[in-house]
Amino acid sequence: MLTLCFSHNQSMERLTFPCFLLLLFIFAFAADAGSIGVNYGRIANNLPPAPKVVQLLKSQGLEKVKLYDTDPTVLKALAGSGIKVVVDLPNEQLYLASKTSSFANNWVQKNIVAYHPSTQIYAIAVGNEVFVDPNNTTNYLVPAMRNIQAALVKFKLDSSIKVSSPIALSALQNSYPSSAGSFKQELIEPVIKPMLEFLRETGSYLMVNAYPFFAYSANADVISLDYALFRNNSGVVDSGNGLRYYSLFDAQIDAVFAAMSALKYDNIELTVTETGWPSKGDETETGAGEENAAAYNGNLVRRILTGGGTPLRPKAEIEVFLFALFNENNKPGPTSERNYGLFYPTEEKVYDIPLTMAEVTQQGPVSGGGKSQVTNPVKGSGGSGGTVSTSSSGQTWCVANGKAGNQRLQAALDYACGEGGADCSQIQPSGLCYDPNTVEAHASFAFNSYYQKNGRRMGTCDFQGAAYVVTQPPSASSSPSHSFYLSLTNTTHCA
Repeated sequence: MLTLCFSHNQSMERLTFPCFLLLLFIFAFAADAGSIGVNYGRIANNLPPAPKVVQLLKSQGLEKVKLYDTDPTVLKALAGSGIKVVVDLPNEQLYLASKTSSFANNWVQKNIVAYHPSTQIYAIAVGNEVFVDPNNTTNYLVPAMRNIQAALVKFKLDSSIKVSSPIALSALQNSYPSSAGSFKQELIEPVIKPMLEFLRETGSYLMVNAYPFFAYSANADVISLDYALFRNNSGVVDSGNGLRYYSLFDAQIDAVFAAMSALKYDNIELTVTETGWPSKGDETETGAGEENAAAYNGNLVRRILTGGGTPLRPKAEIEVFLFALFNENNKPGPTSERNYGLFYPTEEKVYDIPLTMAEVTQQGPVSGGGKSQVTNPVKGSGGSGGTVSTSSSGQTWCVANGKAGNQRLQAALDYACGEGGADCSQIQPSGLCYDPNTVEAHASFAFNSYYQKNGRRMGTCDFQGAAYVVTQPPSASSSPSHSFYLSLTNTTHCA
């Protein structure tokens, strides 16, 4: 993307003003952006050795990895790699870790102290989805977390390593609408409140495993595929708080935030320790497939790395771990369980998606199919999903919706040019794009300036129904009278 701003020998001093803005916004987004990691599961008999896996991670620019144990071979291979690591104390060890501080001390000494800091362990997941563990280990969770934390304090590692535990979304009693998010009543007093209190005391964060695929697959008749895959859609308004959601992922995450808020734990951050989409599934697993997996994961990466938080927590910097690095052939259950990998065991990509900010800016918008679509998120379009676009056909613009009426357009225009920070100088009386002097034309200019400034993120072209996304430059759209700001990589154009 940045190559559009320079000739072969052009210096920063000769950088054009639109390109200067582009660089400014890229750096601003990088500062506010979340981060991407990957889960390295090993329930398979055909995976490459750990040193080769570490080289694969580095070659893909992945700087964070989450493990499901503390295997010495893997931890040694990660030493000196610069990759940050989350390790796991398995569910079957929760009982001992909760009952005796000596076990917790020994576990930390053997599995953390022995490798840190050469292996950059920065978080410990105590158990995994403990509330649905068939061995009924829930009551041991918080005592185990506290004993592991005490051991970190003993070895003076508590300031650099956080302790948490991944929960499944099934821990929620309600998740729709997001504003009604609440935890299951039977979990609140015994474990949820004590766990959240521990996280607040230690400055840690809640780990959450979120899979929009499951919700979509079970409700494909009422949930749009575009809504599930982060593709352009008209959004779903939360009846409780009035916020508009453009992705099922955001809605699920905000349901967890709302559930914590209902218990007065508003200041705890959240990490998504698992999310993904299977590239293959059984006939009954609606939506499973390579194109949809590429669209979900590719769009998710772009969504996280360009920042923006969620509708409820717009300033949140969300850390996300994709599930998973490899297809794992020994996993039990439906076909999907063995096909969440980004890579085959041969290290060949299952599909091609960006994994770093450099790739995101290089590829441009990831729209699943190379073009944006505006569909009804309540009743899906029935599309076959999408692949990651690397062409310019994914570029989009934001224009005013004339049907919204001048009063609504003017209110949205005032916001975009005021609090929104859009560049509206060209639609002032002396500006190049003042004519045509209509509310709709000026609103289109301001809305598109705001949309492009915010990296064309979903949700930044709506203004409560006063705007919509188009896939052709407005001068070629059905409303040729629109004034518009074509792109931060080009000059201002007025139609």
